[in-house]
Amino acid sequence: MDFSEAKLKLQQLLNNVTPSELPKLLEWMRNSGELDQPLFDNNKAMLRSIADDLKAMLPVDAMLPSETTAHLKMQQRARPTVHVDSFLYSDEQVDSLCEEGTMSRNYCLSCGSIRTAPLDFISHSFSASELQFLFQNVLPDLTGRTLVDVGSRLGAVLYGGYLYSSASQLLGLELNKDFVRLQNEILQKYRLTDRVQVLHADVCTQDVLLQSADVLVMNNVFEYFMESSEQVRSWKFIMQNFRRPGSLLVSVPSLQESLNALQMPFQPGWVEEIPLVYDIYLGRDADPDAIKQIHLYRVT
Repeated sequence: MDFSEAKLKLQQLLNNVTPSELPKLLEWMRNSGELDQPLFDNNKAMLRSIADDLKAMLPVDAMLPSETTAHLKMQQRARPTVHVDSFLYSDEQVDSLCEEGTMSRNYCLSCGSIRTAPLDFISHSFSASELQFLFQNVLPDLTGRTLVDVGSRLGAVLYGGYLYSSASQLLGLELNKDFVRLQNEILQKYRLTDRVQVLHADVCTQDVLLQSADVLVMNNVFEYFMESSEQVRSWKFIMQNFRRPGSLLVSVPSLQESLNALQMPFQPGWVEEIPLVYDIYLGRDADPDAIKQIHLYRVT
């Protein structure tokens, strides 16, 4: 049954509901978690298990002492900002942590006062829903193709790619050796090493890999982990080497936003943006605003 047929069946069903009962049914459809059950499959269960393992290895904010540049850049933001990894914690889990006092959504405007303001939250990982959207609704069939995740961090894209795609090879590039170690522990435990590999490497040393890659994923990859001059160097290297026509680039945020922040010109003729359909239901945990930050480009 395709979308049009399912829509017609649902309309027919709603037309047969007793008018006085229809508001209750619609309210249940909007707010009940029962409709999410068909969307929770074995892949999501495995991603949740991996996230639980990683949570046991990391502090609540999922940031390590070795991330000195990231810690400094977080402190330099205009508003107080905390890192909450979307792959590890859903909004519901964040609410629970706040209720326990382990985490807070607010900060005090004047010490000892009841005057508070919301904290800014930022994530350096895709959530499970965003991974599902990426591999099922953004990217085409990846059979026989190679995907490279620049700044793979906890490995969320690699795990999602293993479960939701048929990519022949999923490669993560990660500068931080502590995160490389964490990813390799997960890959070994869940037996994902037949298609997944993590390289402890700077993207600017991987010209051959970029020239052969079919898909490049870049999720908030440079802003918090490099000084501006290093970011510019990395972007120039990518533009020079990721040039095989038809190759795909996934960027969060958009290329224009990333490059404008560095006062870099958008190189004309390098890529073209492919419009995406964002109006897709992925479960109650999905963040529509985060989904809309995902952009897809094709090398021309």
